[in-house]
Amino acid sequence: MTVPKRIASNLINALKGGVVPRTGLGYIAVGRTAEINALLHDVEIAEQGGAFFSFVVGRYGSGKSFLLQTMRSYVMDKGFVVVDADLSPERRLMGSKGQGLATYRELMRNMSVKTKPDGGALQLILDKWLTGLRAELIAEGGDPDSITFDVDMKRRMRLKTAPLCELVHGYDFEKVLTEYYDGFMLGMEHKTAAAVRWLRGEYANKTEARQELSVNSVIGDDNWYDYVKLMTAFLTSAGYKGLVLMIDELVNIMKIPHSVTRQNNYEKMLTMYNDALQGRTPHLGIIMGGTPQAVEDPRRGVFSYEALRSRLERGRFATDDTHDMLAPIIKLQPLTYEELTVLTEKLTDIHAGLYGYESRITLQDRIYFIKAEFSRVGADKNITPREMIRDFIELLNMAYQNPERSLPELMGDEGFAFSESDEKPDIDGFEDFDL
Repeated sequence: MTVPKRIASNLINALKGGVVPRTGLGYIAVGRTAEINALLHDVEIAEQGGAFFSFVVGRYGSGKSFLLQTMRSYVMDKGFVVVDADLSPERRLMGSKGQGLATYRELMRNMSVKTKPDGGALQLILDKWLTGLRAELIAEGGDPDSITFDVDMKRRMRLKTAPLCELVHGYDFEKVLTEYYDGFMLGMEHKTAAAVRWLRGEYANKTEARQELSVNSVIGDDNWYDYVKLMTAFLTSAGYKGLVLMIDELVNIMKIPHSVTRQNNYEKMLTMYNDALQGRTPHLGIIMGGTPQAVEDPRRGVFSYEALRSRLERGRFATDDTHDMLAPIIKLQPLTYEELTVLTEKLTDIHAGLYGYESRITLQDRIYFIKAEFSRVGADKNITPREMIRDFIELLNMAYQNPERSLPELMGDEGFAFSESDEKPDIDGFEDFDL
């Protein structure tokens, strides 16, 4: 498959730097079928008016963020809007210095749809919604030149957004949509900009919002999740299947030094979890990613909050060998040798296409590389796909720049400490691989 050079460059550079690329993941996706199918089952439930909350748990470099970004592409293709954010010391679920609001702002900044997958889709969604309502009205005989057309448009808007008014802060949300419509129809960019600012949570206080939009509330640390629910209801009324919210790096909650602040964050998480499982947030899906320690640590992790631990801890019959992919916590399993072999083949083809050369890396070379990686002391427990991918791309770069040398020569024995013998892996004895 030919990969456009822009996407190929983004893939190779991001993976070499240990970063998950936001586009082009379909070209390198391997494995994770069980995990993706489990999450897609939840997405189907949200599409039908339900809700879900799932944790994706894996060690650093195990492919956790990769899976989240892959799911991001899948759900956009299904007609959902996706918002995503990584937690950090400045971004939490709750905080006393605007950390919760900072998370909401990041989510809105990264709002994506199929036609605008790189974020910043909020204004596109609003414009498409209003254009659709206008087209509906004209198709029913409305005259855009009539003096009553504007009144009819606002009546139709109120009809579409009526369910929002039943939610907390719904009236102000509807008012801001009306302000956006006025700016959209009259070409008053300052009005549309003000409405988008409010929806993104960028107003510092109520006074400023009241002066520019005549609303009496602003999005803040304490209520941002209420506005996520409002946004979900609006997006559904605008023709989308729903909203999927993805939050990664839960370890930053575990790292909060103050126990009260940490518990407040877990309490907010519990509220979101209960809402989803009790059906109070139609068409909303929430996926959170974290390391095993961030979730299972009994002193500082998610399990330190007893109400969450009792809901999420696996039952008596689940073991490390029998994985329940339908449980709220999905634990990532290591990629198989076969999957890693396919992954290195994809990377080899993309690298050759990007730099325009005929690759000399054979199947035996790739098998040699994988066996050498797993032959390192402790690799069977500690090596991750991220490390292997970085090593392999480095080798591809070296092979491209040193065409006279073979891949085993480029690797060199000094780079690997073999645990069972000092001999190089026997390529013909690839008995562990079922190819």
